[in-house]
Amino acid sequence: MRKLLLACSGLTLLVSGVPAYADTDLERSVVDTYANIAEAGYGDSLSSAMALREAVSELTMSPSEASLAAARQAWLEARRPYQQTEVYRFGNAIVDDWEGKVNAWPLDEGLIDYVDTAYGDDSEDNELYTANIISNPSITVNGQLIDAATITPTLLGGELHEAGGIETNVATGYHAIEFLLWGQDLNGGEAGAGDREYTDYSMENCTNGNCDRRAQYLSAATDLLIEDLTFMAEAWTSGGEARQALDSMGTKGALGAMLTGMGSLSYGELAGERMQLGLMLHDPEEEHDCFADNTSYSHYYDGVGIQNVFLGRYEALDGQVVSGPSLFDLLVETDKALADELAADLQSSVDALKVMTDSQDNGQAYDQLIAEGNVEGNAIVQSAIDALIHQTRNIERTVATLGVDSISFEGSDSLDDPSAVFQ
Repeated sequence: MRKLLLACSGLTLLVSGVPAYADTDLERSVVDTYANIAEAGYGDSLSSAMALREAVSELTMSPSEASLAAARQAWLEARRPYQQTEVYRFGNAIVDDWEGKVNAWPLDEGLIDYVDTAYGDDSEDNELYTANIISNPSITVNGQLIDAATITPTLLGGELHEAGGIETNVATGYHAIEFLLWGQDLNGGEAGAGDREYTDYSMENCTNGNCDRRAQYLSAATDLLIEDLTFMAEAWTSGGEARQALDSMGTKGALGAMLTGMGSLSYGELAGERMQLGLMLHDPEEEHDCFADNTSYSHYYDGVGIQNVFLGRYEALDGQVVSGPSLFDLLVETDKALADELAADLQSSVDALKVMTDSQDNGQAYDQLIAEGNVEGNAIVQSAIDALIHQTRNIERTVATLGVDSISFEGSDSLDDPSAVFQ
C-alpha cells in the first residue's frame, strides 16, 4: 500500500514521457481509465464479499471464537476495495441510486436484533425502531402485516430495507452485516468495539435467543450483498450499463462526473457529513463503521479512492495495478502547476487520514478521536477535514481549467451552516 501512496511523485516525473495525444483522444483515454478502475474496484468488492460469505457460512455452521473472528476479518477486508469505489457514487446516477442498498448508514439496529436497554424502546420518528426482525416471524409496516417467518434476501431487500420510507431502517448491506458480527458498540468515547458473542449463532448453547434466525438473517444479508455487488461489477464491464451511461454523457460530461465524484466525496460527504458533523457533536454514533470501530480505515480508503481517480491508478487486491492516462495527465497539458498542486493536496489528505489509521493501530479508534475533551484526537481529525476541504478548492479550479461544464459538489450544514446543526 505504501507504494500506492507514493505514486503521486512517480507519475509527475513520468508526465514528460506521455505521448502527445490530441485533446479529444487523451480525454477519451482518461475516461476509459476511470471506467477500468471502476470495473476493477467493484470486481474486488465482489470477490471480497464472496470471501466474506465463505467465512459467514463457517460461522453459522460451526460457531466458535475463531470462526467469528474470521468472519469479522473478512468483513474488514471487504471494506478496503469497496470504500475506494465511493468516489464513483457522485456523478454517476446508476451508482448513487444503487448505493443505499449496500452502504446505507446510520441504521436503527433495533429493527434487526436485540439491543441494550440504553437504546430505548421507541422513537417518535420510527415505529420500527425496536421491531427486532430476528425475534419476530411477522412485522407490521404501515398497517400491513409482513410474513418474516423465513428470512430471505427478497424479504430484506424488497420489503424491509428502508421500511415505511424511513432511511434509518437499514436492513441490508455492509452495516447490517457489521452489526450482526459485532453487535452494538456500548463503549461511547472509550476504547472498545462491539462485542457480540459467538454463541449468538450457536444452536446448542444459544445466547440472546433466536440463534437460528440470526444465522438465517446474516446469511441472507450476505447473499444479498453479493447479488447487489454482482450487478454493479457487471455494469462496469465492457458494454455494461454504467459504461454506457458514462459514454452517453460525452467526453466533457464524463470528465465532469469524475470531478463531481472527487469534489463531492472530498467536501460534503467525507469532510462534512462523515467527519465534521461527528466532531462538532462529539458523538460516537456519528461514525461510519461504528460497530466494528473501523471508521478511520473507512475514511482513509475513501481518500485513496479520490486519489485513484485523479492519478488514474488502482492497486487491486491481487497486487496487479490498473492504470492509464489520467486527469493528472490531462491537467498537466493545460496547467502543470495546478496539476502538481492538486496531486500534492491529494497526497496530503491521504497522509492526514493515515494519521487516523495509525492512531487506530495504536489503540485509539475514531470514536475516541472525536470524543469531547480529547484535544489531541480532535486535532488529528480536524487536520484531515482541513486537508479535504483544501483539496476541494483545487478540484474546483481544475473544473474551470479543463473547460468542463458547470457542476456542483455536495455540501454539508456542518461546513456551510454550522449553526443549523444545533437547531
